[in-house]
This record gives sequence, C-alpha cells and structure tokens, in this order.
Amino acid sequence: MKFGAVIFDLDGTLLNTLEDLTDSVNYALSEMGFPERSIDEVRGFVGNGIALLVKRSVPEGTGEEETKKCLEIFLKHYGDNCAVKTAPYEGVYELLSALKQNGIKTAVVTNKAHEVAVSVVNRYFGDKIDVVIGQKPDMPTKPDPAGVFLAAEKLGAELDECVYAGDSHVDAATAKNSGLPLIGCLWGFCGIEAFENENAFALADTPLAIFEAIK
Repeated sequence: MKFGAVIFDLDGTLLNTLEDLTDSVNYALSEMGFPERSIDEVRGFVGNGIALLVKRSVPEGTGEEETKKCLEIFLKHYGDNCAVKTAPYEGVYELLSALKQNGIKTAVVTNKAHEVAVSVVNRYFGDKIDVVIGQKPDMPTKPDPAGVFLAAEKLGAELDECVYAGDSHVDAATAKNSGLPLIGCLWGFCGIEAFENENAFALADTPLAIFEAIK
C-alpha cells in the first residue's frame, strides 16, 4: 500500500448530513422569527463549523446576541436530531471495510462539534474509524491543520504515510496546510469545483476509488 492511514472529512465525505443540518438551521431560524433557508443555501454555508453556519444563515445585520441565541437553539435541536435523515454515502461501508482489511488506519477530522461527531461516527461506522477529532474550544477549525496533526499522532502514524480525503474547498486547504496529499471526493457537497485549482493526488468519483488510489 502507498499509504498507511487515511484522514477523512465527515460531512459531505463519509456522511450525507445536509438534510438534518438544514432542518436544524430552519428550526432555529423559525424559533427566532427569521426566514428559513433552502437546502442549497445551507449547502453553501457548511464547511467552516457550526458557528459560521448559523452566522451565515441568519439575516444580514443580525446582532451578536440574537446570533448566539440562534446558535444555542440550533445546537440543542441538532444534538437531538443529527441522525434522522443522515446516512452514509453509497460505497462508504465497503471502502472502510477494505481499508480495515488491509491494515490501513482511519481517522475523521471535522468541524462538527466533537461530541456530535463521536456520536454519529460511532452510530454509523463503529470500529471502522479509529480516531475522531471534532470541534472543541481548544481545537482550531479546519483549514487549520491542528486536528489533522492530532489525528495522525493518535493513530501512531507519520505524516508522510497519511493522505487526506474530503469534498470541499475547506478540505483542499486543510490538506495543503497539513502538507498531506489530497484526495478530492466528487460525490459530496461541492463537486469538482472545489478542486479545479488544486494539485490533488487523486479525484475520486466513488468511495472505493479512494482505496484504488492509495494502493
């Protein structure tokens, strides 16, 4: 194998979380008396963490206190409803099984809140993912490379044996900032546009194409 560890993004890469995120955004907006957002609008807002998702979703000019209250409503609702419509993308189970069978270590580094990230990864993937690093107060959001470096450390993997796989502009920047080869996942939230100006190691149109790329 060319690589000994794969570090994955979560939303838009392993899990299609867009409908649950949209539902929770719109629940919070509705509770605040704000207009709701379309699923395509929310698609464009995700990737930089929950706080920015909510900040982008509230009407322009919304004050800091109202935005903070909207975020609190969102967090409570999403914590209770993060696995209603969410599902792994087709082929992800097969990819993770192939990696495990071949001794390839796996981690998730996500801007999703750490507790929620651990919960959904355990729910959908169990022991197929070795390490989960989510957003915490002491962890900078991607594209800062800190989460990737911590994941590699917890995996016991050297950086030069790791590859990063994700679906967005944020993921492309994260791989670049980490110094890791990038596999662009074309089935996710952003499509090929996220990688048009990137020097990606590989572009994968299906999850199993990731396994083929690292062999």
